[in-house]
Amino acid sequence: MPLKDKVVVISGVGPGLGRSLAVRCAAAGADVVLAARTQKRLDEVAEEVTALGRRAVTVQTDITDEESCRNLLDTALDACGRVDGLVNNAFAIPPLTDLCDVDFDAIRASVETNVLAALRLTRLFAPALAEHGDGSVVMVNSAVLRHSRRTFGTYKMSKTALLSLAQSLATELGPRGVRVNTVAPGYIWADNLKFYFRHLAQERGITTRQVYEETAADIDLRRLPEPDEIADTVVFMLSPLARAVTGQCLDVNCGEFHH
Repeated sequence: MPLKDKVVVISGVGPGLGRSLAVRCAAAGADVVLAARTQKRLDEVAEEVTALGRRAVTVQTDITDEESCRNLLDTALDACGRVDGLVNNAFAIPPLTDLCDVDFDAIRASVETNVLAALRLTRLFAPALAEHGDGSVVMVNSAVLRHSRRTFGTYKMSKTALLSLAQSLATELGPRGVRVNTVAPGYIWADNLKFYFRHLAQERGITTRQVYEETAADIDLRRLPEPDEIADTVVFMLSPLARAVTGQCLDVNCGEFHH
């Protein structure tokens, strides 16, 4: 149990990767503080965590709001007494439009959620993470870092900025005993992608499995990663197993891109 008796705060908790992050951290021995805008989602994931024998604290949070984030910090410390890990998982995908056409307000909104919110939370939690000299922050990024496909420009801008943010924070917080790393998933075989693949299959008159196999054909392992596999990588980064790892970005994509 590499996170035994640790306390991990996770933003952007929902039915996909956010759920897996919470459950896998709990399975690794951590108590978890769950943050999202939707209380129903928080409650559903909290039930799974408590079923594993770990504590789950839910906090309805708007990560773009300073006071809401301060409430998350205060609630976490009041309930658990400490914070050892922070996972910045919340994100927003902007309109998939060419940079030459995208509305500037859409760019600002993407940067606010994907970059500034992560900085806001990390700054607020930094003193608590540094208190015991072994804190860890993980930024959930994206394989959009590795390609320049049309219409993904705004998303890539924000995620590239998030990577730079993580690297700079690693340098700033390292002397205080806090590590900052990044995980960059590609496809994640969860509900949203399954829905999209079913849509593609219906449009083409083929099966969802055929769409999956076509997509996986150019990936080294010939499959798409599951949410728990991304989450297990985050658990590693949070744990003492990665105690000498900071400022790094680990791609988890079954070999779709090499970096």
